[in-house]
Amino acid sequence: MPLVTPLSPDHDKDTQELAKFFNETLGFCPNSVLTMQHRPAISKAFINLNKAVMENQGSVTSSLKRMIAWVSSNATGCRYCQAHAIRAAERYGAEQEQLDNIWEYKTHPAFSDAERAALDFSLAASLVPNAVDEKIKSELYKYWNEGEIVEMLGVISLFGYLNRWNDSMGTTLEEGAIESGNQYLGKTGWEIGKHK
Repeated sequence: MPLVTPLSPDHDKDTQELAKFFNETLGFCPNSVLTMQHRPAISKAFINLNKAVMENQGSVTSSLKRMIAWVSSNATGCRYCQAHAIRAAERYGAEQEQLDNIWEYKTHPAFSDAERAALDFSLAASLVPNAVDEKIKSELYKYWNEGEIVEMLGVISLFGYLNRWNDSMGTTLEEGAIESGNQYLGKTGWEIGKHK
């Protein structure tokens, strides 16, 4: 059981309209958003922030943003967000070989050096204490400009919020996200955990 019961998708009409965004990204409105509706100002602000963060302004592709989200969620241990991030990466065109080998991004040939720098940044920025250092910065600047780095940190920070929200809430994982989690992450031990 989640900490707080999600409300129906039509509870708040403004949230319902904004949440159409998730039909593209995930194929459904996340239970996390349905829970946020207990305070509609939070659900609406969250959806607008999500849309702004995930919008492409440079070379950080939609699929890479979702892989950045996955690395961040993996670092914090939120299984709900891991499943959502890998599902969204799949829906936004991540290469099959990347999806199948996301756990090995540091060494697998499906990932470019630029992608590795972005994913290493995600890992370092998601740890407590924070591990972003001169080496991480130096690698980032080999491949990415300041605007793109801001986009990446926007994703990492957004998922920091989501990881805490969903892990603390014990948000129930939706069927489509369970399928993606099992398909791409199950081989290395991913499971639903508290998100049943």
